[in-house]
Amino acid sequence: MKYSKTEIMHLLRAWFIISLAFSIAFAGFSLDPKFLLVILVALFTVGVGFIFHELGHKYLAQKYGCWAEFRANNFMLGLALVFSFFGFIFAAPGGVYIKGYLTKRKTAYISLIGPVINLAVGLVFGLIALLAPVTQVVCIPGMMINFWLGLFNLLPFPMFDGFKVYIWNKGIYAIFLVLAIVLTFGSGYFFKTTLGL
Repeated sequence: MKYSKTEIMHLLRAWFIISLAFSIAFAGFSLDPKFLLVILVALFTVGVGFIFHELGHKYLAQKYGCWAEFRANNFMLGLALVFSFFGFIFAAPGGVYIKGYLTKRKTAYISLIGPVINLAVGLVFGLIALLAPVTQVVCIPGMMINFWLGLFNLLPFPMFDGFKVYIWNKGIYAIFLVLAIVLTFGSGYFFKTTLGL
């Protein structure tokens, strides 16, 4: 994949701010050194999902012969920080801008790959949590965050990935939406009932 210095700076900025927002939403803002640990965990759990999500869009767009680069949305990042102080996350940190000819199918594939990557990353975190219980304090939040990101991005509204999939093929959209719902809510129920968490 091809990157520019501008794109890398935008990715790093969005990665840090969205991780900080998740940290504040879940743990509350604090100057306590323990809050730094929360941020580090968020940079890993949220960051892996965010970076892979955006790079998935970029990779597929470039594979289809298009120019594609991520750009952070400073207003939405600021909004995410503000909402985080109220315990709520609205994660729309920016997106991959694409130039080039694409069919509806290819556009839908590019949009779908992001949420699918989040669901896959969530499954990996969940599997690690099962195989190595000592990692659960990090991996279970990582699993839930990535499942939520996948589901959130599949919402069928114009600013979300799900919208382009929905207008292309409603059947395929429904399959992935149901999968995201089952993983998001089913995984939480599984870990609570099976492991007593």
